[in-house]
Amino acid sequence: MGYQLKAMKIRCFAQGDEARILSLWQECGLVAPQNDPLKDIERKVKRDRENFLVGELSGLLIATCMVGYEGHRGWINYLAVSPVYRRRGYGAEMMLRAEALLRELGCPKINLQVRAANSAVIRFYRSIGFAIDEVVSLGRRLERD
Repeated sequence: MGYQLKAMKIRCFAQGDEARILSLWQECGLVAPQNDPLKDIERKVKRDRENFLVGELSGLLIATCMVGYEGHRGWINYLAVSPVYRRRGYGAEMMLRAEALLRELGCPKINLQVRAANSAVIRFYRSIGFAIDEVVSLGRRLERD
């Protein structure tokens, strides 16, 4: 069964979006106990609001994507599409916008992290041209949320 892609409006985060974003992230299973999503939103908005994308469809907030660039690689975080609207091209559309932002900044490569057990998301990224890099991701918490 195919869906006709309705026009999604992609814009920058605006004050007042927080509750709807938190609800979307909960619905998508993106909230992890070690991360306070509200703090993540506050940190992003304080530093780089214009690269925090929100997708709306008929007034509903259905998608998000945090885009980052530190001079070496671009990063994608919190790409989310409401389960009700998945498999209709909205995630790919958010990624196209994210890639355009990164190209404008001169970014040569995009990195992102997906939990190894999340095979559906890995398939999605592979379907839009991403490949698994043979690297080990290391982390160290500087602040406890």
